[in-house]
Amino acid sequence: MPPLLVLEDVSKTFTLHLRGGARLPVVAEVSFAVEPGECVVLGGPSGAGKSSLLKMIFGNYRCDRGAIDLREGERWIDVARAEPREILRLRRTTMGYVSQFLRVIPRVGARDIVTAAAREGGMPEAAARARAGDLLARLNLPERLWDLPPATFSGGEQQRVNIARGLAAPRPLLLLDEPTASLDAANRAVVAELVGEARAAGSGIVGIFHDADIRDALATRVVDVTRFAANEAA
Repeated sequence: MPPLLVLEDVSKTFTLHLRGGARLPVVAEVSFAVEPGECVVLGGPSGAGKSSLLKMIFGNYRCDRGAIDLREGERWIDVARAEPREILRLRRTTMGYVSQFLRVIPRVGARDIVTAAAREGGMPEAAARARAGDLLARLNLPERLWDLPPATFSGGEQQRVNIARGLAAPRPLLLLDEPTASLDAANRAVVAELVGEARAAGSGIVGIFHDADIRDALATRVVDVTRFAANEAA
């Protein structure tokens, strides 16, 4: 089976316009592929460019050079050159993303947030609502909170809603940016189970996990991002 995702010579430099146009190199000539059912963990210290790579794959950042080819059925789409509406479509059908931060409409309840994500991924309303309840229960969010807006929750509770939303609908590719950073040991274990289930169902995963136990439990391969450090002078 062909890979799901292929990065080829991906490079990124930020231009700091508030610093007189100074240039901040991030990564240079990053190349790796992700197979279905594989969990590729991005390794390296803070500031190495791991989160920037995830955001380039998701289309939040544009890369300066290189290609980010995502397979959708028999088609290949270069995310680095895709139009914004094509990237939005891929997010509905092909790419899921869990960041460290929950950004939602303030008055929408937690269960409705997760239900909407499942419905957007193609689930009927009843199935989407059931999936939302199942995920929130497995992530140990008390049922009394399900219909409340997450803005009132603790950081760990908000992150559990964020994880439930990211995993609500099956996606061929999952991008995980430190999803367990604010969770206790019990909920980190639940996240590891959920990610393992996605892998077993055939999803390819690219993740950042600073928790060594979670990383060791999930990684099928580690890509050391420091190998791709950019050396351009600012």
